[in-house]
Amino acid sequence: MRTGLSQSASLRQELKINPRLYQAMDLLYMPLLDLQQHLKQELLVNPFLEMVEPEDDESEETAEAEEGEEGPVDMSEPEAEHSTPELEAQKNDTVDWEEILQDGFASDGPREEQEEREYYEPVSVETRDLNDHLKDQISLLELNPRQLLLADEFIGNINEDGYLACSLEEILTSINEVVARAAEKEGYEGELPFYTASEVDAVLQVVQALDPAGVGARDLRECLLLQLRDLKQEDTPHYKLVRDAFEELIAHRWSEISKRFGISPAEVQHAADEVAKLDPKPGLRYSSASDGYIVPDMVVEKIDGAYHVFVNDANVPRLKLSKAYQEIARDKKKFDGENKEFISSKLNSANWMIQAIEQRRQTMLKVMNYIVERQRDFFEKGVRSLKPLTLREVADVIGMHESTVSRVTNEKFVQTPRGVLPLKFFFSSGLSTTGGEDVSARGIRDQIEKLVTSEDPKNPLTDQAIVQILQDTGVHIARRTVAKYRDQLGVLSARMRKRV
Repeated sequence: MRTGLSQSASLRQELKINPRLYQAMDLLYMPLLDLQQHLKQELLVNPFLEMVEPEDDESEETAEAEEGEEGPVDMSEPEAEHSTPELEAQKNDTVDWEEILQDGFASDGPREEQEEREYYEPVSVETRDLNDHLKDQISLLELNPRQLLLADEFIGNINEDGYLACSLEEILTSINEVVARAAEKEGYEGELPFYTASEVDAVLQVVQALDPAGVGARDLRECLLLQLRDLKQEDTPHYKLVRDAFEELIAHRWSEISKRFGISPAEVQHAADEVAKLDPKPGLRYSSASDGYIVPDMVVEKIDGAYHVFVNDANVPRLKLSKAYQEIARDKKKFDGENKEFISSKLNSANWMIQAIEQRRQTMLKVMNYIVERQRDFFEKGVRSLKPLTLREVADVIGMHESTVSRVTNEKFVQTPRGVLPLKFFFSSGLSTTGGEDVSARGIRDQIEKLVTSEDPKNPLTDQAIVQILQDTGVHIARRTVAKYRDQLGVLSARMRKRV
């Protein structure tokens, strides 16, 4: 074996993704609100980009109207003017940035008035939650400092649903650790008295008496009992059933409960109906979670019998190249080294961003137009007429990659005559029929939901009965598939739905 340096040639293939390609994929992936924030950030970091103001649009329309009176408009000029700065920027030599900044970009060209705009940082407004609501009530009670400290420990361990998230033993251990640290910090020679289990139980009763009824419960059964006590219904059958036969009650074992307590199955069911009126998560009414508002990315409207697709980009900043920086880019013999590289990179980036936004818009229109064409029966007749559709099918038709279609449809919403829907709504697997056509799984779930809604409560449809009904309409489906769709709809089994 001989050691030493040597050279060799070899061929290999590598896939390298341009950073701008990553950005283009991110733009496709962004929902409308995220896109707005992204473009606003680009406006801050790239001086060659500026936002088209409404008055600019009006002036352009006025200019076009005036030119239209004089004669036909030559559409080739704007395109040539748009591409000139990028070509000329590559030839520039040096630029005196200090002079340009001080002179307002007007040393060699017309001065453009720059409006000073104040920027206000958005600040989240603090809202009152369940914790604040409970503390307000505690402050109105006549409790000594020890009880107030322990009550605050309880409130700090109540979760958003209103349940106590830890055991009483953990509460006792935690509060005694606080007492021990306080004694050490204050330098007490004798130990402060620790809390006892009886004190913890007593303060728990105080916390559980607060509004809303059921707060501070350790499980669902205790939560329901607290609410029934607040309603003064401790002598009712449903209170006794929750207290003594809760497992049987939630399992709908009417006959078993009837024999055990000597009441009719109808009375047991009536008691269960009364329990169902209670709130299983009382803390949520004071939840600080904000409402989720949906802004549709696209709009589908029916005009003169035809469906048209529009991109909802009215609130998206419209970008254009800055006139001030175009003047700089046109100035030859002033660019050198870093200046030339800065001008070139920022100008290219600005041009690319404008093109990428337009490409995103066109891609979304292509995808949605095909969806509307494919799902026209849905827009006319409803969910039952929804056809099976896959990302690959759309990708093959519009000539794009499946991953591109996936990014376009991710977290996007469309406003249609049938309501505001996510784009993923239109994609689902299919089931075959005796007629040779395919039906959407989403349409089958809708049929199952309607069958259950219209069934006889005393004789609910079993999964096998639903299979038979669907097969009679020509849909091939297995019983386990019906059970899966029923679970997805949140529909209980036939035994649990049965009424007496």
